[in-house]
Amino acid sequence: MAPVNAADLRTLDRLQLLITRRLDGLLHGDYLGLLPGPGSEPGEAREYRPGDDVRHIDWPVTARTTVPHVRTTVADRELEAWLAVDLSPSLDFGTVNMLKRDLAVNAVAAFSYLAGRGGNRVGAVVTEGGRSKAIPPRPGRAGSRSLLRAVTELPRGTGPGNLPELLDTTRRHTRRRGMAIVISDFIDEGDWPRELRRLSVRQQVLCVEVVDPAELRLPDVGVLDLIDPETGDHVEVQTAGARFRARYEAAAAEQRARIAAGIRGAGAAHLRLSTGADWLRDIAAFVAERRHLAAYR
Repeated sequence: MAPVNAADLRTLDRLQLLITRRLDGLLHGDYLGLLPGPGSEPGEAREYRPGDDVRHIDWPVTARTTVPHVRTTVADRELEAWLAVDLSPSLDFGTVNMLKRDLAVNAVAAFSYLAGRGGNRVGAVVTEGGRSKAIPPRPGRAGSRSLLRAVTELPRGTGPGNLPELLDTTRRHTRRRGMAIVISDFIDEGDWPRELRRLSVRQQVLCVEVVDPAELRLPDVGVLDLIDPETGDHVEVQTAGARFRARYEAAAAEQRARIAAGIRGAGAAHLRLSTGADWLRDIAAFVAERRHLAAYR
């Protein structure tokens, strides 16, 4: 395994500095957690609203007021978060600003920073193709930097990805309730929705789907020689035909709908990041929306 050189470390430091400055600028207010959810400390009582968990009904307050009330909880501040990072060869593709792999690494830097705030410990399980490798959780900004360095030091894989195995390995490392952030393009024929549901039993799960615009809609650029990065298979396609491009777009939309349904069926949150968009702004908008929804639950 080749060590990360000084130039690479400077690049990682600049990336983390960019993330720190922009996210802190876009996300105002105190730290409320990346995925706010139920905690263990009792909070205040409020009136019951449709959709509330009936197990949280505060019966003494309900009896006194004759109006159903639920007891809220204060979100736990110190959590253990795990990143499940798919860097398999299918992510070695990009047609706009960067490769999907680069975007996935950027997402690792951003979410390890966000999840590590407030004293949380952050670890990772990473696959480059083949068996997954675990990086033990560490707290704070130093832990986030160490995790990012460890991810970038992993040797490039050559085999196909195995998202179900990545999710299963992540689940086995989560020994306590916390948070799991899955970063992948989710292009895997295995039964990853089943493993995602198993991971969601004890964890709050966020799925970060990494895409490139050309995967959703083919440009009209004539003949393209496409190579499957996981198998090496070649295929030539003629993109000039409007009917062919329409069929491609419909098939891509169907594929993404299946991915979204698998994530939704596991009860996980879903964020799509594109190589052709402002990914940091998209992350900030997602976190801000989660905070807003949590404030009204």
